[in-house]
Amino acid sequence: MSAPGSVVTAAGPGIARAEAKPEPCAIVIFGASGDLTRRMLLPALYNLAVDAQLPAQCAVVGFARSEWSDEEFREHAREAISEFSRQPIDSAAWQKFAPSLFYVPGDYSSAESHERLTERLEALEGERGIPGNHLYHLAVPPSAYAEIIEGLGRGGHASPHGEGSRWSRVIIEKPFGHDLASCRELNRLVHSVFSEDDVYRIDHYLGKETVQNILVFRFANGIFEPVWNRRYVDHVQITVAETIGVGGRGGYYEEAGALRDMVQNHMMQLLSLVAMEAPISFNGRWVRDEKVKVLEAVRPFTLDDVLESTVRGQYGRGRVDGQEVPAYREEEGVSPNSKTETYVALKVLVDTWRWAGVPFYLRTGKRLGKHSTEIAIEFKRAPNLLFREFLDGRSLEPNLLTMRIQPDEGISLKFHTKVPGSPLRIRPMDMDFTYVATDLAAAPTAYETLLLDAMQGDATLFARSDEVEAAWDVMDEILAGWAELPAPGFPNYPAGSAGPESADALIQTDGRRWLDL
Repeated sequence: MSAPGSVVTAAGPGIARAEAKPEPCAIVIFGASGDLTRRMLLPALYNLAVDAQLPAQCAVVGFARSEWSDEEFREHAREAISEFSRQPIDSAAWQKFAPSLFYVPGDYSSAESHERLTERLEALEGERGIPGNHLYHLAVPPSAYAEIIEGLGRGGHASPHGEGSRWSRVIIEKPFGHDLASCRELNRLVHSVFSEDDVYRIDHYLGKETVQNILVFRFANGIFEPVWNRRYVDHVQITVAETIGVGGRGGYYEEAGALRDMVQNHMMQLLSLVAMEAPISFNGRWVRDEKVKVLEAVRPFTLDDVLESTVRGQYGRGRVDGQEVPAYREEEGVSPNSKTETYVALKVLVDTWRWAGVPFYLRTGKRLGKHSTEIAIEFKRAPNLLFREFLDGRSLEPNLLTMRIQPDEGISLKFHTKVPGSPLRIRPMDMDFTYVATDLAAAPTAYETLLLDAMQGDATLFARSDEVEAAWDVMDEILAGWAELPAPGFPNYPAGSAGPESADALIQTDGRRWLDL
């Protein structure tokens, strides 16, 4: 069965957005010469301009160590947009967008550089009629966060929240800290300059149409929410599988690993969206309140829990998409004796009234055999085998609801039907909703959605300080357990496989199995 369709339009990026354009503002990108700016931010801002979502009085100011002029930055932007924009670059649109791009060279920790930035912003505000509103985007390595925020504080860039008619907001990329202690210290530093209401911790997963659709699916349909609980759900599987390796990020990945890089942010966000209660209203306060409750209800991991309910793996040599690929320890920037995990599987319990006793199985890994991000809700089996005599010793598969985040974005529901004819035979069928490819192609990218949200002051799709700390609290328990336990014999799964055998044992011990990758 197929029910193709779309809930995506190109009218506006987010589901929590009013149609009004944001107020005039200056957008300052720290790390303007970096890869994130080139691949994501500049194309996103261009597409917002093409879709008439940016205010007419807007300036985009790049700040980085590269000694560029305004014109050189504009040429860099044009090349980036030509390569990565979802909409082909248009000469007329570019001629309208390019004059809003400016550049200030400088060092992140230099008081003199921050003074030059202040002077340029003041000049642009006078020239372009911008009333002192600033959006700062930290598209830099986490090691540079502190010096930039301290510089913003010293330079008087940031207007205190609610002071006059001006606002100053900061977007901070993940990872937000390396553990709970560093997360709290970074929060302390950020709050010394910015109010929490002006801090936008970005996780691009929350800008994806298919992730936002989790909330719409759950709370806009009366038939699913009544069975979205421990009475009817057997377990939940959340999978983020990648076929790629670490590429040129070996040095970073050695410090992070899969738990910090993927589980602490993306996967805990997906978990909270699946498990949260219905918020009172769809806004930044109530949605994030409910997500925090989920994270704080995750059952603590004792050392025994870490031993029994967590698995870590590291890929060895193998074949992916028909190509021979190296082991993780052979990647650039990686120690030949590395103990860093590239795969994690967890059994998580959420001790709320709704989910008590329902396990959430999370798995993520690099160099797996398939690229897939999905959430699977497996329901309990029918309570009586009315059709046992017609099954030839087989058992009926449980009903399964699968939300595909990427690729093949959509939602499918598996149920059983009778095969026409006689004798009675039963077969599983999938009712499948698939996003229309043309609609997804026309939909705003995650960064378009999130940048516009930040300009409009809508924090619904961004992480709050207590939310990030609650996620780190769980990760710290696991990391502490791993530090006490002997590391597995790495590598313990070949590239191109579904992961280590110990991950299969983790779920099979409970009488369940992973869905196929």
